[in-house]
This record gives sequence, C-alpha cells and structure tokens, in this order.
Amino acid sequence: MTLEQLAIFIAVAEREHLTRAADHLHLTPSAVSSALKKLEATYGVALFDRVGRGLCLTNTGKTFLEEARATLARAQTAERVLADLGNLQRGAISIYASQTIASYWLPPVLMRFHAAYPGIDLSLTISNTAGVAAAITQGIADVGYIEGALDNPLLRRQHLIEDALTIVTSPDHPFASRAPANAKALITETTWVLREKGSGTRSEFESALIHFGETPSDLKIILEFPSNEAILSAVRFSQSAGVISKAAAAASIAEGVLTCVDFALPSRTFSLLGHKERHLSAAAAKLVSHSLEEASRPSMQP
Repeated sequence: MTLEQLAIFIAVAEREHLTRAADHLHLTPSAVSSALKKLEATYGVALFDRVGRGLCLTNTGKTFLEEARATLARAQTAERVLADLGNLQRGAISIYASQTIASYWLPPVLMRFHAAYPGIDLSLTISNTAGVAAAITQGIADVGYIEGALDNPLLRRQHLIEDALTIVTSPDHPFASRAPANAKALITETTWVLREKGSGTRSEFESALIHFGETPSDLKIILEFPSNEAILSAVRFSQSAGVISKAAAAASIAEGVLTCVDFALPSRTFSLLGHKERHLSAAAAKLVSHSLEEASRPSMQP
C-alpha cells in the first residue's frame, strides 16, 4: 500500500465519483481506477459499490476511510517536520565540549545561535578532550569542541582560535618573583597540581615540556583535578604551580590572588570536532558554520 493509493482512495470516497477525483488529483480516470482495483485486489476486499456512474463506499470502505485519513495526515505531518528540520525551524543538537572552551569561548557562541534559531534544542555536555572525542566517535555527540592535540583518524578537526596557556602560582611562590630560568627548573624547582590525563590542558603542557627537551613524567605532581576551578583554588592555597588557560585564570590574576609566571608556553588550538563518516543534520551543519564564523570575529579572539 502506498501513500498515493491512500490519497486516491480518499479523493474518490469524498467525491463518490471517479472522474471528479481524477480531476482533483490531476490524474487520468484510468490511473485512478487502476489504483483502486489494485488496492482491492491486494487485500481481497471491496471498498466501493459501483452504482450507476457513481461509487458508494461499502461498510469495509467506510471503516477503512477513517484509518486512511489518519495515516495520510500523519504522513503529511512527517513531511512538515522534515521541511521544518531542513529550514531550521526545529531540531536538536547534542554538543560535547572540553572544559575551558565550554566555560569561556562557547557560551556566547551558543547564545547567539539560539537567538537566531530558537526552535533548535541545544544540549551541552562538558567533558575533557578525550571524552569529547569518544562521544563523537560513538555517535553520542553531533558536534564537539576541544582544546589541544588529538590523534584520531575517524575525526575531522577544524581550527577555531588560538588559546594561550600560562603557569600560575600563589603570589608568595618563588616563581612569582623569579621566573624559572629554563624548562628544567619547571621539573626541579616546584611541585604541580594539574588537570587530569586526557584533558587538553594537560596534554598541551606535556607536549611543551617534550618540545623543551624535558620528560613530563619527571614532574612532581601533588594532585590532579578534573576542573579549572579546582586547579585555581589548589594553586592559590599552596606552594605548587599549575597550568591553565589565561582566560580561565584572568579573574584570579586581576584580583591579585594568583600570579602569572613569566615563562612562555606555546599556544594551543581550540578546534571544532566532527566525525568524517557521519552525516550532519541541517541544524548541526548550521552550528558548525556558525561557530567558524564566530571564530573569525575579532571580539571572539582570546
């Protein structure tokens, strides 16, 4: 049974005349007659009594008419839903983002997207870079935002902005008044509180140490924390150093409760993440293009 057969049946039932139904549907009378006969033959039922030149519904036809109308109405509703989705009138996007980009860069981007497309539901989950990559790989997330390095051949990365990492300490830490002379001093002259393994901040700091010729495993790590806020608090009330995005540390530095150590670390990249082989919905594709446009705005640079 096809939707066209249902539409033909309903048109004939409502007009009780084959030719008038054919005119309404812009079909030939023979095509309408053939469709009805095929429908009746397929299911072994009589839907119409042929009375003179007219057609009257049988009891079976009357019962089927109600179901046919409901089914066609549902199909038309489904068509409107697809049209709305394609026109971005409605939809849903599952977003995963690593912590720094989710806390500092992404919120205004999503708020402007929502203002432009209020019918699209946005769901944001905060994870670390490894967690975001896993969500995209498994199809749990439509769009991902990460900071730092990632090596996964299934995933596509698109550059957004550059983010500066900084070493922070309490104001009475030795590094606050005397910058470390070299990368070796980072290993030998302080203890550390760092983000967890799998975070972009941690992986970028370790990559920087390797670039400087040092071994990350030689760091004296006191504690690992799963959030930027915990790093800031732990560093503030200790003699350990930490590494964090300048954007995350800016308020604490401005208040004078933390100091930005005069030691340059390489910048890292905020990236948009997607699966190379999964199809993006119209809504998710629009969010991707919106994010890239936002990244090009001077005001969105760190």
